[in-house]
Amino acid sequence: MSSSTLPHLILKMKLENVLSELDGFGRFQLRTVFLMVIPRVTLPFHFLLNNFIAAVPSHHCDISSLDNRGIFRNLSLADRLVVSIPVQEDGTPNSCKMFAEPQYHLLLNSSNITDLTTVPCQNGWVYDNTTFHSTLPTEWDLVCDKKRVNKATATIFFMGVMLGAAVFGYLSDRFGRKRVLLLSYVTTTLFGFASAFSYNFAMFAAMRFFTGFGISGISIITMVLCIEWVDIKHRTAVGVLMSMDWSVSTALLPAVAYFLNGWRYLTAVVTTPLFLAMITWWWIPESARWLVSNGRVNTAHFYLSKCAKVNGREQFMADLKPEVLSKVIILENENRKYSYLDLVKTPKMRRLALLTGIVWFGVACTYYGISLNVTGFGVNIYLTQFIYGASEIPAKVFIFFTLNKIGRRLNQAGTLALTGLCLFCSMFIPQEMGVYKTILGALGKMFSEASFTTVFLYTSELYPTVMRQNGLGFSNFMARIGVSVSPMIMLLEEVWIPLPSAVFSLVAFAAALSAYFLPETRNSRLPETIEDLPIYISNQNGLK
Repeated sequence: MSSSTLPHLILKMKLENVLSELDGFGRFQLRTVFLMVIPRVTLPFHFLLNNFIAAVPSHHCDISSLDNRGIFRNLSLADRLVVSIPVQEDGTPNSCKMFAEPQYHLLLNSSNITDLTTVPCQNGWVYDNTTFHSTLPTEWDLVCDKKRVNKATATIFFMGVMLGAAVFGYLSDRFGRKRVLLLSYVTTTLFGFASAFSYNFAMFAAMRFFTGFGISGISIITMVLCIEWVDIKHRTAVGVLMSMDWSVSTALLPAVAYFLNGWRYLTAVVTTPLFLAMITWWWIPESARWLVSNGRVNTAHFYLSKCAKVNGREQFMADLKPEVLSKVIILENENRKYSYLDLVKTPKMRRLALLTGIVWFGVACTYYGISLNVTGFGVNIYLTQFIYGASEIPAKVFIFFTLNKIGRRLNQAGTLALTGLCLFCSMFIPQEMGVYKTILGALGKMFSEASFTTVFLYTSELYPTVMRQNGLGFSNFMARIGVSVSPMIMLLEEVWIPLPSAVFSLVAFAAALSAYFLPETRNSRLPETIEDLPIYISNQNGLK
């Protein structure tokens, strides 16, 4: 191809074509994906950390204050518990109550305790340290009357994630992907370590909130940055490959938690990969799509030239001048700045925001409804967490093949519906059949993870470049609302044990229905501007 004919052809090209000419999935793109994997390792570590640091071990009232009583002093530990603490239906000591006075007659006849006076624990609790050396409940006695405070730790973290999604989504569309990504690295690292050194629960809750705020930027920016650097035919592979690090880290988390059997050490260690991420940040490229969409064609040309050099396509970029590159994306107004208000200014954008918001809420709410309930399936918490992580890997393999076969829309709706079906069926399995509940939970987790893998890729393809991070920020905001209410939904088991599963299944079915009304994006080029969107949305096959 001669240099004289190239500019004329470029005028007819889209950025997708430019990336294809540069080898849209070459060594440059693979290096970028690898650099994004480093910070993404911390995502499941922090998002699922609550399963271990907020775990409630077996406990009963501390009765050591009775040791100075003569008769009591001479009893064995088992007999002391019998005369001091009422038993529950399963035969274990009551977690929150003790007898007002030792009932020595129970050593002879313990069959009738209904008329005996009980009081709340007077001197704290004794915890079983067999599984956990220290957790938040054992550190600050977040049990019994304060168990809802302990449940709220996950909600507080995800409220931070929710706010961070909105803020970092806007900032990365306003100031660029790369600079804002560094900000999220620093924020997460700072507050992640501050959480580990908290001296009371109020400080810990505040630090976890800001940790969630910072890590949200890592979640949404890393995925978009990789998607924006690859060509059409490799977007599915990159989307699935980027999500694989979540599954591997989810399976790795229980091993880390097992050997670091203390919540402070665990919280600090799961934050450490970000130190390496900050070092490797210097090699991360800015999004060429974002640069061209914001009129910064010289900088875009610089990064595209670096891509061409690494991928062995230098001649193409040598002939491609920055002024020609500016014609690849036609902007109505290069100086226009986009915000979340643009999500509601046009009917098609409002419809897209509504549907993606419902889908993200349903995907996240059901995923974490399963993920944060690892103790509710009757198997060892470390084993359950490992099974959950391992079950996600076949889900990724499954979704890798089906995304290009049946498309994004049917995959999104189908995996959500199957998740809801698994949750619905779990309602009818009794608690004592723990193995079967775990198997069904793992299946639900597998389909739920498949829906989460799809929704990141799908949403990145639906929103135009100028609004992609805003769109993902809004979608993540809706998702984190779903995650924040997920622990609260779990409290409905106090009303009726199967009720949380019923609610989660209804949410999954509603999200599946919403996904069905979204347009298909398989083999479609990414929309660049809002002006592209009306044509793109109205065409159910996307823009070819």
